Amino acid sequence: MPKAYLFDWGDTLMVDFPGIPGKMCNWKYVEAVTGAKELLQSLSESAEIYVATGADESSPSEIEAAFSRCGLSQFIKGYFCKSNLGISKGSGQFFSAILSKLDMPPSEATVVGDSFEKDIKPAVAAGMDAVWLTTETCEAPNGVRKIHQLSELCT
Repeated sequence: MPKAYLFDWGDTLMVDFPGIPGKMCNWKYVEAVTGAKELLQSLSESAEIYVATGADESSPSEIEAAFSRCGLSQFIKGYFCKSNLGISKGSGQFFSAILSKLDMPPSEATVVGDSFEKDIKPAVAAGMDAVWLTTETCEAPNGVRKIHQLSELCT
C-alpha cells in the first residue's frame, strides 16, 4: 500500500465541465466525480492524499476552496500546482518536485489521473506507480494499472 496518493483534479476527483470559464472555485456549480468522496475517505485512513494538478491559473488555496465546496477537502493533506512548484504538470520533474517537498521516495507514492500524457507518463518517468482512470478500451502499458471508475482503485 502506498504511503501517499497524488490525484489529478479535473475529471479525476472533480468534474471539469467543458466551456465554463474562470477558476473552478468561482463556478456557480461544482461536482465531485462519482465515488470520489467515499474513495478519499477510505484511502485517507491509511495513506496521505494530495492533489497534483496542471491548473496553471489557480493557487493552492483556490484549489482547496473548490474541493471544500464538494466536501472533499477534509481528506486532502495538500495541493500541488504550478503556483507552488514553479513547474508545469506534464513532466517527470513535476512529480519529482512534489516528492522532494514530501521528502518521499517514488516507491511510496502512487499517481491517479485521467490523462495518459500529463499524469501517467510523467509519473512513470519519475519512478512512481500510476493508475490510469480512463474509459478507453486500449491496453495500458506494462506496469500501469488501468481503472474505469474510482471505486475500482481499492479492489
